[in-house]
Amino acid sequence: MSASPPTPANYANVPLPALLYASRGTYTDAVQQEQAKAGLPDVPASGEFLLSAMEWSGATVEAVVRWQGVSKQAVSQTVETLVVRGYLERARDPADRRRVKLTLTERGHAAGNAARRAIERLDRELRGRVGTRAIAQARETLIALLEIKHRQRGAATPGGA
Repeated sequence: MSASPPTPANYANVPLPALLYASRGTYTDAVQQEQAKAGLPDVPASGEFLLSAMEWSGATVEAVVRWQGVSKQAVSQTVETLVVRGYLERARDPADRRRVKLTLTERGHAAGNAARRAIERLDRELRGRVGTRAIAQARETLIALLEIKHRQRGAATPGGA
């Protein structure tokens, strides 16, 4: 028997870390549903953010790894899965033949575009519920949490691409 989720009023006493943990899959679920509708149901959950960030901003895999605060090794299996499933393509970097450049395939672009549609739809719904100012404050809070995390670990804060 599964417990039903608390009503909004009952969330008032839930600690912030629990709220962050409980809400973390909201965007993932929306993206997975949109990608499935687009005929792309095999994007691994760990690869959705990577594909959408590459499509949306032209970010490199290295930049996305920095944004997520994980090691390149931690995403290597995801990258391999995305290559095997036809979402990413490997090619030698013409500027440095020792490096491999990962680019989106047509399928990767389609998955990234589906992710963007889902994110934009969810963003509109969120703005309608809490407003632009509340979202900006939430972003400010999350960035502060990331900065605290990096300071505690003695690492530089990840930045741009």
